[in-house]
Amino acid sequence: MPDEAGSLAVRMRRIGSDGKTSDIERPVATELPIALEFNGVGYAVLMASPDDLVDLAYGFAHSERLVESTDEIVDVGIHPMAQGMVVRVTLVQERVGRVVDRVRHRVSESSCGLCGIENLEQALRPLPRITQASRARATGIFKALAALRASQPLNALTGAVHAAALCSHDGSIRMVREDVGRHNAFDKLLGAMMRADARWDGGFCLLSSRCSYELVEKAALSNCPLLVTVSAPTTLAISRANDAGLPLAVLARSDAILAVHGSDGTSSL
Repeated sequence: MPDEAGSLAVRMRRIGSDGKTSDIERPVATELPIALEFNGVGYAVLMASPDDLVDLAYGFAHSERLVESTDEIVDVGIHPMAQGMVVRVTLVQERVGRVVDRVRHRVSESSCGLCGIENLEQALRPLPRITQASRARATGIFKALAALRASQPLNALTGAVHAAALCSHDGSIRMVREDVGRHNAFDKLLGAMMRADARWDGGFCLLSSRCSYELVEKAALSNCPLLVTVSAPTTLAISRANDAGLPLAVLARSDAILAVHGSDGTSSL
C-alpha cells in the first residue's frame, strides 16, 4: 500500500560548495498514480499528490465538462491499491453519456495524438464567456503573492508542489489546494469551491505556475473573473483567454505584474 501522506522523509547526502558533506533526512513530496473512474468506466490516470482527492474528483469532473453542478455527483469513493489509488466517482445517470463520449475521444488522443478534425475540435472546444468582473487591483495581487508561501505547508516542507489559491479582491487568501501537478492543484481548488459553494465574488485565482492553455480553460469553465500566474503564458493560453474574455495577469512577482492586453486592446488591471 502506498504512502498516503503529503511527504515522505528520504535520506540524502548534502554536498556543500566548500566540499563538506553530511547525511540528512529531507521530506520529499509524495506522487502516486491516481486512477479516476466514472460509473465504472476507467477515464484517466493522473500523477498526483494523494491529498484532497474528493476535491480533485469534483474539480476534474467539472473541468472535463462531465458535470455542471455538485448535485450531478452522487458519490466519490477512495480506494488505496498496491501501486496507487483509485477514485471511483458515481454520476447521475443522465451524465453517463458524456463520460462514454469523452472516453472515446481520449482513447484516440492517447493512441495517435490529436489526429483528425473531430479530435481537433474536441481539443479546442468553445469556451463560455466570463460573466463577472474582478474588483482586484495590483495592490491586492501583491498582497496575495506575499501571503501565498505561508499558505503552502506541503511546499514549505518539500519545495516540490504547486498551489492554487482562491483570493478575495483585496488579496486575502480564502482557500488553497496543493499538488505536485499544477492542473491537479487547480482542479482540487475548483472541487473544494464546488463542495463549499464558494464563489469568486469579485476576487481572483492565483496559481504558482506558468499560464498554460489548460489552466485558462479550467478558469473559464469556472467563470473565474481574473487568473493570476507567477510565470509566463503561452500564445495558446492568451488566445483562449481572449476567446473567453478572461483577464490575465502573468509573471506576477513581488516587484511587478504583467497585465495581458485583451483582444479589445485593454488590460486587466
